[in-house]
Amino acid sequence: MTDDYSPRMGALLAFVGILAAAAGFIIFVLSYNFLIQVEIDAGRPDEANVIRYVFPVLGYLIAAATALWVVSFYGFLIRQKWAWMVGIIAGTIALVCGFFPMIPAASRSQTPYMAITFVPTLVAWIGLVWLRKVHRKPAALAFVAGLAYVLSFMDGVAAIDRIQIIEDDIVQGLYVMVQQVNWWAAAVWAVFIFALLGRRSWAQMVGIGAAIMSMIGGYPVAIDSMLDKGTFSMFAPAPMLSTALLIYLVLPATRDWLVRWARNEDNPAQVGRVSRTAYAGK
Repeated sequence: MTDDYSPRMGALLAFVGILAAAAGFIIFVLSYNFLIQVEIDAGRPDEANVIRYVFPVLGYLIAAATALWVVSFYGFLIRQKWAWMVGIIAGTIALVCGFFPMIPAASRSQTPYMAITFVPTLVAWIGLVWLRKVHRKPAALAFVAGLAYVLSFMDGVAAIDRIQIIEDDIVQGLYVMVQQVNWWAAAVWAVFIFALLGRRSWAQMVGIGAAIMSMIGGYPVAIDSMLDKGTFSMFAPAPMLSTALLIYLVLPATRDWLVRWARNEDNPAQVGRVSRTAYAGK
C-alpha cells in the first residue's frame, strides 16, 4: 500500500462498519412488521405501505454494504490500496440505509434503533476521509453532496406516500413519474462522491448530471406541495441544494481545482488557472 495512512486504522474503521451494517440488517428484520403495524394502528396505512416498499430495498442495500465492509476490511489487512475506496462505497450505502428508518420510528414515539447503524457508520466514513488526508475542499464538497444524496433519496420515499393519498389523476401521475427519478439522482450523487474522493477527472460531469436529475425530480413536486399546503415543502431542500451545487460545479474556479485534484496535486485550493491544454488532456 503506497498511501501514507495506517492500514491498521483502516481495518479498525472497516470493522466498525461491519458491525454497524450487520446490526442494521438485524434491525430491519426485527422492526419490519412491527413498524407496519404501528403505522396501521396510527391510522396511516399509506405510511405502512411506504415501510413495506422501502424497508426491503434498504435491507438489500445494507446487506450489500455489509459485504463491502468485509471486503474493505480484508483489503486493509493485506495492505491493498483499493480497500479505502471500497470502504467509502460501503459507508455511503450504509448511511442512507441507516437514516430513513429512524424517521418512522421516531414519528411514532418508538426508539429509533437504526441510530445503532447510522452513527457508527458516519464515524467510520468520516474517519476514512480523515485517514486518507483528503483536503478540506474536496472533503467538504463530498459532505455537501452526501446531504444532496440523502435528501434526494428522501424525496423518492416521500413521493411513495403522496402517490397513495393524492386524488387528482394528473398530479398523482406527476409523483409516480418523479419517484424513481429522485432515487436515480441519489444514486448518481453517490457515484459523484466516489469519483470525487477517488480523484477521477470525470467527477464534475457526474455531479452536474446528479444535480440536474435532482432538480427534475424535486422541483415539480415541491412546487405542487407548496401550492397545495401553502407552506414550505420538505421536497424542496434536495433540488435547492442540488441547484447550489450545480452553480458551484460549473464555476471555472471549481473546474480548475477539480482538475488539479484529479492530477494528484497536493493543494487543490491553490490559486491559479489550469491551461486549456491541460484540461483538454484530462
